Amino acid sequence: MTEVSSLTGRLLVATPALADPNFDRAVVLLLDHDEEGSLGVVLNRPTPVDVGDILEGWAELAGEPGVVFQGGPVSLDSALGVAVVPGGTAGEAAPLGWRRVHGAIGLVDLEAPPELLASVLGSLRIFAGYAGWGPGQLEDELVDGAWYVVESEPGDVSCPHPERLWREVLRRQRSELAMVATYPDDPSLN
Repeated sequence: MTEVSSLTGRLLVATPALADPNFDRAVVLLLDHDEEGSLGVVLNRPTPVDVGDILEGWAELAGEPGVVFQGGPVSLDSALGVAVVPGGTAGEAAPLGWRRVHGAIGLVDLEAPPELLASVLGSLRIFAGYAGWGPGQLEDELVDGAWYVVESEPGDVSCPHPERLWREVLRRQRSELAMVATYPDDPSLN
């Protein structure tokens, strides 16, 4: 078996060719990627549900828009908290209730008291469900051209205009990917 190079902390940006409606123009933050599979959350799928409606104590810490995001098609009845802790470096001890994923981005223990993290969180987003891939499944999708893999930035987690995130992430690339940002929503209308 070949060794899998970890993509944890990177973004998967759906190519215009990706036909799965769950991932149309999706931007996925990979929270875990190894030989056992991959797990991530879709950063640009807000729902109409306010964070306070399901996790009252965390509502004040959630960034704008203060709604729950659909993290993916798997386990929609579960919640994941992803937060940025500014200024934290890999060598520093992580704050209690937060586990570093990549750089300043990490997972929040939603069972912990919110006040435990209130003073250190730069931004918080709550996701219902997640996107998951079994061993080798994501690698196959990458070979098939379903995703662009790009570096994440801490601001991606809390983008206040998630409907623009797909284009913004592509536009900031220093390659031909920047041109993909202009791809029309419906190419048949061109």
